[in-house]
Amino acid sequence: MNQSSSPMSQLERVLRANQFAITAETSPPDSASADEVLDRVNCLKGIADAVNVTDGASARVHMSALAAATIMARAGIDPVLQFTTRDRNRLALQGDTLGASALGIHNILCLTGDKMTAGDQPDAAEVFDIDSGELMRNMRDMRDLGTYPSGREIKPRPALFLGGAEVPTDPEADWSPARILAKIDNGAQFFQTQYCFDLGIVERYCHRLVEEGITEKAYFLIGIGPLASAKSARWMDANLFGVDIPEAIIKRLDGAEDQKAEGRKICAELLQGFSEIKGCAGAHLMAPHQEAACAQVIQESGLLKQRV
Repeated sequence: MNQSSSPMSQLERVLRANQFAITAETSPPDSASADEVLDRVNCLKGIADAVNVTDGASARVHMSALAAATIMARAGIDPVLQFTTRDRNRLALQGDTLGASALGIHNILCLTGDKMTAGDQPDAAEVFDIDSGELMRNMRDMRDLGTYPSGREIKPRPALFLGGAEVPTDPEADWSPARILAKIDNGAQFFQTQYCFDLGIVERYCHRLVEEGITEKAYFLIGIGPLASAKSARWMDANLFGVDIPEAIIKRLDGAEDQKAEGRKICAELLQGFSEIKGCAGAHLMAPHQEAACAQVIQESGLLKQRV
């Protein structure tokens, strides 16, 4: 895998050391207080290798993702800054990319963003000047060539570790990695995926990635999270794109005396299982406003103790 510019983020160091990386996620608060940001994420400090900062998730306004990521970086928490192409044109995105690197934020996840109709201000204008692939190519060239798309020089160039989103699937015989390879060509060095609660699917998906030589080109962190209840699991299974929660897991939650505790236990077991799969470089924990639960799951998995 191509080396990125120095300095290197904590997440990139862990992955390049071939350690099983664990990332989590937070949403910036509806607040103008830096303390509010840290109150949410301090529980993950020293536990998650990096923490994603969502950028206007569900097309709703929160504190600027760049500002929240800066607050976290200054507190010693490695952010993965999400950039969507929905709200800013290419000039603003390129400027924010330089600003992020200057502020010590080097992990960037390039996304399209939810449609405005999903949010609480549906009349807001959508920009979509470029798509997430072009955004990543812009960032790749800013880092590797030290130039803007116009050819104008950037000195010093930004240090970036670029990520993309993926959906793990149970690959059929004719499964094609073309979409993933296109993202890698655009500059993706790591992928964080949609939730996958089926260990067998993760095994077969990663096996195909290894067979195709894709894991030699990028790192894959499989999405997971602590399920709060059987009801929540059923809703996710029915409503979230690409998410299939095995009936055995839902029944296990249904029969538990404490469903939240059982959900954490299931997640910790899956994390341990992911760590034993060749080609699975890590896991990405997602659970809205449940940062503390994610931190607890990571600790209960015992994976941090297994590191050399």
